[in-house]
Amino acid sequence: MELGQKQQLITYLSQFVTLARWEKFLSVLQQRTRYITIVLEDIYQPHNASAVLRSCDSFGVQDVHIIENKNIFTITQGVTIGSDRWLTLYRYNQRDINNAEDCLNRLKNEGYTIAATTPYKQHITIKELSVNTKLALMFGSEINGLSEYAHNNADVLVKIPMVGFSESFNISVSAALCLYDVMSRLKKEHNNWELTETEKLDLELNWLRKSIKGGELIEKKFFRDVYYPHSALHYVAQKDI
Repeated sequence: MELGQKQQLITYLSQFVTLARWEKFLSVLQQRTRYITIVLEDIYQPHNASAVLRSCDSFGVQDVHIIENKNIFTITQGVTIGSDRWLTLYRYNQRDINNAEDCLNRLKNEGYTIAATTPYKQHITIKELSVNTKLALMFGSEINGLSEYAHNNADVLVKIPMVGFSESFNISVSAALCLYDVMSRLKKEHNNWELTETEKLDLELNWLRKSIKGGELIEKKFFRDVYYPHSALHYVAQKDI
């Protein structure tokens, strides 16, 4: 879809949501980023996994990459309270391949530094982790942690300092602590973390489509009566509208 066409469609669809929701979309988009992303590997605790998605939404992280080599990632709506609807989820669950390899190769090709969280191996602390390049923060299950492949192929290993008897935080707490730290520093130290205008438009349109009941028919009406009023599309059967 051409840029101008997309902008007109967004303007048209915006009249079918409340002003408060539309303003919320615009406000949230100004704080969204793809400079930081989250990678979840073989998470099987639905409550904690869903809490990570809620944290991503709260801190403005748009993309979450979900690796499902051994375990299926299950979303608990009561925990996410719908926040997962506004995120872009990438799932890696092909059979007979190493989905972690597929995910990490993709992120490295897109310029991300892979930071694997671990309480055990040689590491730097989260405060020492540079935000000078795009970051993919990687988390594993609470019992087994990240896979050996993830540890061996990460660019850096990261730990959250702890002073008690426990060896680690649960995954939802770990993700929230890491996101708070890196997002706070990122916004203070850099000005290139925001989405591009094209990315914002794409998300605006996506969120509008998710928010409007009967949106598909309303969008069809836009192209019939507004964008192509004199074309053959104008004569789409009335039963479809």
